[in-house]
Amino acid sequence: METQKIRLQKYLAERGVASRRGAEDLIAAGRVTVNGRRATVGQSIDPKKALVAVDGQAVEQRRERKVYLALHKPRGYVTTMKDRHATKTVTELVTKYSERLYPVGRLDKDSEGLLLMTNDGALANALTHPSKHIEKHYRVTLRGQVNDGQREQLAEGIMLDGRKTLPLELHIIEEKPDRTVLGFVLKEGRNRQIRRMCEALNLEVMRLKRTAIGPLKLGVLPVGQVRELNQDELKKLKAAVK
Repeated sequence: METQKIRLQKYLAERGVASRRGAEDLIAAGRVTVNGRRATVGQSIDPKKALVAVDGQAVEQRRERKVYLALHKPRGYVTTMKDRHATKTVTELVTKYSERLYPVGRLDKDSEGLLLMTNDGALANALTHPSKHIEKHYRVTLRGQVNDGQREQLAEGIMLDGRKTLPLELHIIEEKPDRTVLGFVLKEGRNRQIRRMCEALNLEVMRLKRTAIGPLKLGVLPVGQVRELNQDELKKLKAAVK
């Protein structure tokens, strides 16, 4: 009887190497090999016979302890694992953990705030899947004033890459002559979405901070520090993607 083959990205996700999307990025970047040969995106393997390696290191058959971390990402750090020329990556902030941890979703280099890091590929994939519409909360500081019309356009949606963004929740946190602080609640996660929406309306983002991902909140976690999720947080996070 022939062994059931599975997609390579699924194999990597199940072993905590990365989310499925993250695994595809690793494969596309040429960092994954199967039996000594460079892997291709969409490739299927026999998990009982294939020797899979990432950056030359064999992916172990045993399952690692699952780790779930909340990180307060500082500005200046990148979350993408395929940027090998980046001076500072978020993985540098979790080096005390022996498990191979990956960020769930993205926060661009100039943004800060809550970032979930884990080796649970299945949960990471569920949290980032477009169909789940997991809410993400942001505190955004804009230069100068934001008029009613601009706020309405942001809330109703902006055309980006030929497709309108989903409606979002928007509220005023603070208004001063030189700046406006708005709270954004997004249910999608396009690349640099808030910054690009604001740029489309000639609004300059001075600071962007993510404060929550679904039921998980940043709270008073200091910048650059991490903490493990408690069981209640993990239970609520898993319930949010069912």
